[in-house]
Amino acid sequence: MDRQGFTTDSTVHRTSDRGRHTAAVHNSRAPRRVGIKDVARVAGVSLGTVSNVLNRPEIVAEATRERVLSVIDSLGYIRAEGARQLRGWTSRVITVLVHDLANPFFTALATGVEQAAREADLGVMVGTGARDPAEAARHLALITSHQVRGAVLTAGDGAGRTVAAFRRHSVPFVIADQNAPQPGACSVGIDDIAGGHAAVRHLIEQGHRHLAYVSGPDRLQQVRDRHRGALAAIEEAGLPKSSLREVTGPALTVSAGRDAGHRILGLSDRPTALFCANDLLALGVMQALYVAGLRVPQDIAVIGYDDIEFAASAVVPLTSVRRPAASMGLRAGRLLIEDTARDIAHEHAHVVLQPELVVRQSTLAAPAR
Repeated sequence: MDRQGFTTDSTVHRTSDRGRHTAAVHNSRAPRRVGIKDVARVAGVSLGTVSNVLNRPEIVAEATRERVLSVIDSLGYIRAEGARQLRGWTSRVITVLVHDLANPFFTALATGVEQAAREADLGVMVGTGARDPAEAARHLALITSHQVRGAVLTAGDGAGRTVAAFRRHSVPFVIADQNAPQPGACSVGIDDIAGGHAAVRHLIEQGHRHLAYVSGPDRLQQVRDRHRGALAAIEEAGLPKSSLREVTGPALTVSAGRDAGHRILGLSDRPTALFCANDLLALGVMQALYVAGLRVPQDIAVIGYDDIEFAASAVVPLTSVRRPAASMGLRAGRLLIEDTARDIAHEHAHVVLQPELVVRQSTLAAPAR
């Protein structure tokens, strides 16, 4: 993810453009910034014509458009990269906007997008804050200023507003980590209902009949889908719905998992197995259990979700439902590149990837009671 490289290259381009502007226009120590009026005056056209060249070049006569673009280049009104795009070039940069790069799942997803970009000889900008509309708006402004080719957006808390903003600015995008078709755009998701079903079915097969689902924010579709799958496994096994207690939390983080673990320890009818909505929650729960002197899995079995790198390297290796984050990013990146290519026929697609249960020591023991 060549964020630093991209930023450095852009700065070099802008500096180079300012140098041309200084030499060609002002020849002073404090050059005035070139404006659209300067472009119109030098090109001998109206302000409206320059605006059309910048925003709707297809309606301007070719000779006029080329004259205006030549003046834009010579005056340094915008970056040379922008002017080349106006002539019909395609941007060499895509972006990916994720929730939090501190979460290894999103790091892996961004790595998959980077691989797709590398295959197409493109660069990548990475932004965090997909769940924060204000931060997403700041990233959108950066995208439009750099004239980025398109964006991979991860679904989440503020995804609806973020998607609406990208639509308003006509920035092509693909939604990742959303198991529902997105009108007028491509999307790539995971069958989280199947993943939740596989997790709880595994716990039932290990002999557990008293379980808890350690969840995150209910507004997240992924959290709800995993719960639906877990309940389906309970019903399929002929167990009462009450066999699966839900322990809610405010976030999908290690600290939220520790808090959930403390609450579970305080229950008089403590469950024998826990299905956690992601691996960070599971690792936090296991920390709380360890501090309290309980053994995993002998006293309480724990299963996570995502199968991040840390899952296998935990003190008690964590059973987890693997979501192919890198593959999802790769597919999303390829769809975005195909969608924005000028010479490729493209139809919007919704891709659903299947999760995989990865069994490790944290669930491989019969319940103690």
